[in-house]
Amino acid sequence: MLLNFHSQKNNSMAKESMKARERKREALVEKYAAKRKELKEAGDWEGLQKLPANSSKVRLHNRCNLTGRPRGYMRQFGLSRVTFREMALSGKIPGIKKASW
Repeated sequence: MLLNFHSQKNNSMAKESMKARERKREALVEKYAAKRKELKEAGDWEGLQKLPANSSKVRLHNRCNLTGRPRGYMRQFGLSRVTFREMALSGKIPGIKKASW
């Protein structure tokens, strides 16, 4: 009897821990945005060093809103290229259709 474990795994979804980590970063960026701005304007670099590293906006990474895929992100739609293509072909994105000429 041959077991195929690969067919049971869904490769299009990101790990839940990665998506959770990204949400945590977004919350930290939002929480410390005003304080970071004040410290930057004052030129207090030591104060900035004491803030959490993940509160920096540079640490954020765009991810697909549906699958959490980190690569091939399309900013205009907030989706990865794979998800975008699937939704476009099934007609779930208004105004988008496959090109043909």
